[in-house]
Order: sequence, then structure tokens, then C-alpha cells
Amino acid sequence: MPEIEHRPVMLQETLELLALRQGGTYVDCTLGAGGHAGEILARIGSQGRLIGFDKDREALEKAKERLSVFGDRVTYVARDFRHVGEVLKDLGIRRVDGILFDLGVSSFQVLDPKRGFSYMHDAPLDMRMDKTAGVTAADLVNRLPEKELSALIIRYGEERWAKRIASFIVERREKRPFTTTGELVEVIKDAIPAAARRKGPHPAKRTFQALRIAVNDELGSIAEGLRGGVPYLGKGGRIVVISFHSLEDRIVKKTFQELASPCLCDDPDNCTCGRGRLRILTRKPLVPSSREIEQNPRARSAKLRAAEGCTPDCNI
Repeated sequence: MPEIEHRPVMLQETLELLALRQGGTYVDCTLGAGGHAGEILARIGSQGRLIGFDKDREALEKAKERLSVFGDRVTYVARDFRHVGEVLKDLGIRRVDGILFDLGVSSFQVLDPKRGFSYMHDAPLDMRMDKTAGVTAADLVNRLPEKELSALIIRYGEERWAKRIASFIVERREKRPFTTTGELVEVIKDAIPAAARRKGPHPAKRTFQALRIAVNDELGSIAEGLRGGVPYLGKGGRIVVISFHSLEDRIVKKTFQELASPCLCDDPDNCTCGRGRLRILTRKPLVPSSREIEQNPRARSAKLRAAEGCTPDCNI
């Protein structure tokens, strides 16, 4: 597979909102190819430290190669970012200066045919970011009852033809199970009326998105990761989240609002409700410039939200 150029999305906006501090400690919860992480490390000086999460072990290895110049200033964690709080505690870290989440699937995951993320390549129907655990997309399309499959495609893909797609999938799998992305794409195309296929995105886009989100429990990880990481932000520490579709952005917005609302505890100094920890910096999400979208079409749907820690010390 040829080397894939990776362009970090909304890089300058991210760096500015993180308000990087010399010698600071930062967490990249979605290390990917290490694009954002490399720029952070280059700016926080020789005493700065970064903890990088990625449950995709192939992605982690690529990041290690890219970030090798920074040596032991980087700690690599092969886990889902939903465990960020637990991992920071285990590492003995009491406070961090910034946390970054760059959500969704990375370019090299989509463009690597053998991973099964793309409807543009015929490949095993897998879609797992962590290939050592969990169900595959093939497991879902071959085993889920029709109503559950339809509900999944509606919920995570917002696909108007979900019921027809689920019906066609069930009819096809009774003859033989799905094993490849190409087989699934053909059935989706058959299920969507020709007039609807001629406009809008690729007919399989929303169904593939839904399956990928379900396979990796992406939405469940977001709120859990945010709630786990925010208590480690010192006063003035920043958290930045880049999302790529409305389902992600809604969760980020709602979680930020909850964590920024007034503390409900009788003794705020010993807060247990988790509120009152953030000050929201972006009233509305930032979006990429037209120039960035032209140079990097992947950025088109990106939305960036940021907030600042407002508690003087961590109550962990």
C-alpha cells in the first residue's frame, strides 16, 4: 500500500485554542498518524510531554515512526480513549494542560483496502479499529434481526432508505452470508431507488458510516472520554474536540454544556457531580476555511469546539 499523505484538520485553530505552554503535559486522545501530536510536541519544548491514545495498533505503530524524533517525551497508549481518566491515574498524572480529540476515522484507515472501512474498495467486511476485539461489520449484517439492523442504520447513518436496505440485506444473507464490502455495496445500491442514487453522496456512505460507528462504539466513547479527561484539566487547561458529523457534534456540545453548568454540590470544593469544571470558549463550533477545504476535502464536514478548565485543582 502506498504511503498516504496525512493533513491534520484545522491545525492552526487547534494549536491556538490549546494555548500551548512550554513544558506542559498534553493528551492526544486520537493519535492517528501523529499530525496534530507532532505539531504540539514541536511547540511545548524539551520538557513537554504528550500521552497519545489509539486503539488501532496499526495507527499507533505509524505514529511511533513519525514521532520517534521526540523520544521518551511521548507515552503511547493502545486503548480506547474512553479510558483516558483511568490511564492518566495509572500513570500518576494529576494535571494536564490540554486534551485533544480528533474524532472519526483516519485517512489511512479509509484508504487501506484491507481494513474494510471504504465502500470504494472490495475488502473483507471488518471495520474494526481494534482488530483484536469486538464484532465485525460482517457479524452485524449477517446476524442482526431486520428491525435492529434498520434501526442501527437510521440512528447512526441517518439513512432515509434504512428499512429497504435492511430488508434487502436480510433477503440476500438467507442465500449466503456477506463477507466483503463489495457484496454489501451492491445490495445497498439495489435497495435504493435509481432516482435517489443519482443525487447526493455515494449510496453506501450512510450505511457504512452507521456500521463503522456501531462496530467501534464511537458515540459511546465520546461522552465517556470527555467526562474522564476533563477532571484532569488544571485551571486554564484547554480541551479541543474536532468532530466530523452531526451525531458526534451533538454529543460534544451537550457534554460541554453539562460540564460547564453550575456545580450542584453543597460543597463545591469537594465536587462529586462533575459540573462547573469548564468554561466554553466556542459559543458556536468553528469550521474550516474555504482554502483548507479546497486543499483537504476531508476537512469539509469538520466542526471544532473548545473549552477551558476552571477549577484550581483536580478533585480526583
